[in-house]
Amino acid sequence: MSLQAPEFFAELCLPFHDHTVVGNTYYAAPVPGTPLRLRIDFSHTIYADTYGGLRLAVVHPDRGEIDAVALAFVDHGTFHRRDEANNTSPNASEYGTFGKYHRQGRPPWEGAVTTGLRDAIEQYSAVWFPGAWTASAPSRTADRAPRPSPAAPVTRVGARVR
Repeated sequence: MSLQAPEFFAELCLPFHDHTVVGNTYYAAPVPGTPLRLRIDFSHTIYADTYGGLRLAVVHPDRGEIDAVALAFVDHGTFHRRDEANNTSPNASEYGTFGKYHRQGRPPWEGAVTTGLRDAIEQYSAVWFPGAWTASAPSRTADRAPRPSPAAPVTRVGARVR
């Protein structure tokens, strides 16, 4: 059974213009003209054909892998809603994961909420590829920027405080 990786990465809505999916791996050149590349793979669990998150790596063509981070589905709430609806125990092997085998006609990652993953990928990418997210597409986190704090109350001279 296929993991349907191109569809999964399309659902993430990553803004990198120059990208491709080969097999189950996403490759991107977030900043044109620089040698650094981003590689995203599904990370395996201790259970066969079960995936528990994504592994992001920054790769240089001459130096190889420079940095990597694992993003667990559990940590980013990817399958929280699905697992609660199915009454899946947090101690169960399938909690917060998806497997290679799934219902026919459905993606193996059915029920995934990818917002938390996308935000984490954005944060990680911003460190290694400054400006890549703002240049490619508007960030969804821009809407959640902290609002300015309200101005301090103005105290008038001679006014009474009750």
